[in-house]
Amino acid sequence: MKMENFTLSDIKPKLENMIDVRYREIKFGKELVTLVFIDSLCDVKLISENIIAPLIQYDEKPIKDINTVKQEVLLTCPANEVDNMDKALNQVFSGDILIFFHGLDKVLSSDVKGYPKRAIDIPITETVVKGPREGINENLKDNVSAIRRRFKTADLKIEEFKLGVRSQTAVNMIYLDGVAPKKLINYVRDKINIINTSDYIAYANDLEEAMKAKGTPFDTITYSEKPDILSQKISEGRVIVLFDGDGFGVIAPHFFIENFQTTDDYTMNKFMSNTARILRWLSFLIATLVPGLYLALVTHHFRLIPSVLLFKMTVFRAGVPMPTVVELLIMILFFQIIREAGVRLPQPIGPTLSIVGALILGDAAVNSGLSSQVTVVIVGLTSICSYLSPKLYVAIFFWNTTMVVFAALLGLPGYYMGFILLVSHVSNLTSCDYPYFYPLGTVNTFKYKDIVTRGNLSDISEDIFVKDDEQ
Repeated sequence: MKMENFTLSDIKPKLENMIDVRYREIKFGKELVTLVFIDSLCDVKLISENIIAPLIQYDEKPIKDINTVKQEVLLTCPANEVDNMDKALNQVFSGDILIFFHGLDKVLSSDVKGYPKRAIDIPITETVVKGPREGINENLKDNVSAIRRRFKTADLKIEEFKLGVRSQTAVNMIYLDGVAPKKLINYVRDKINIINTSDYIAYANDLEEAMKAKGTPFDTITYSEKPDILSQKISEGRVIVLFDGDGFGVIAPHFFIENFQTTDDYTMNKFMSNTARILRWLSFLIATLVPGLYLALVTHHFRLIPSVLLFKMTVFRAGVPMPTVVELLIMILFFQIIREAGVRLPQPIGPTLSIVGALILGDAAVNSGLSSQVTVVIVGLTSICSYLSPKLYVAIFFWNTTMVVFAALLGLPGYYMGFILLVSHVSNLTSCDYPYFYPLGTVNTFKYKDIVTRGNLSDISEDIFVKDDEQ
């Protein structure tokens, strides 16, 4: 212990120049008791009813043992003895109250947190047509409760960490014992400890940066703000990490095929779900591959285009003063700017601006001769298709631009080269030491009933990856 038997005079200098720190002296029998707390973090009503009232009302023989106070006086608000000043300060800054018993030369602490917090609301980034609409907020206790009540089992384990030298951010790692692989649990635990040396407020994105694969636009770690999704991932053997002050939970590992899965896939009719999922796969392929293919055909292999279509495309391009590759890249850039503006603007006007802005920009580009109608259609289709897989937005933008450059330089051979590089890159990625492409390309592909289409719910409720508890 750094400091034992500290007193009120020892801790007061540490709490100087803090306008929200409160000291209150009350009579406890014939002894004097001092309460220390931060009113902006504590529930004053809870302090009054469960701490002050029992102490003031006690009028029996003098107490010589601190355990008697815990067991007979502070019955409705459990208290723990504090034996060093660093721990006491940490508890005060976390919303606990310190109770100094001067006659006993002892200090107790009790949890009386009561700071303002955002109410549980419908998630903004993960809307659903059918199914649970509950989201999580920035309060760690509320978020753990939302998950805990879905598991009536002792196998649900919750480990706590404190990150940041000054912030001491509370972090919970949640998993199912016996379902989550020990190798995965140890991997996530080690990554959490890596960011434990940081001297700033820790958030979920810090863990994502520590765990995600480097040098790739694909996210190998994902997140969710819906407790039903987090709970489902836990039941599959994943590890979930929640940060106090962050409204998202980190999910590890994350596989490529999950970018095309939504909550509605499992709550709606199987045929509707499969149709929507196939559209997501097709949209990803269109958004990634079509711009490069269009450029390769127009600039290097126009003989492969039907004569009537080629004639119309030539007419449309008449008067455009720049090469097709420059025209295509400029239009991609314009549409990305509109999309980013729509994301950053307030919710009511952001989506409207994206649609109206795209229409106005496309029409203006054609009328001014900066772009042809075909290019606007190709780029517009690419942008719309990328909306169907929002978590792949960065990867789609990076790879379709890369394939456009390859196609501009080498035509179809360059286009094929870009496609092979894309597949090779994704195939070599890992998420928490598991293949990012899982179960594609493994023996589990044939028994896993939830890849391109969704099978019966009873067939897809198995563990999604093989556990390796020997490592």
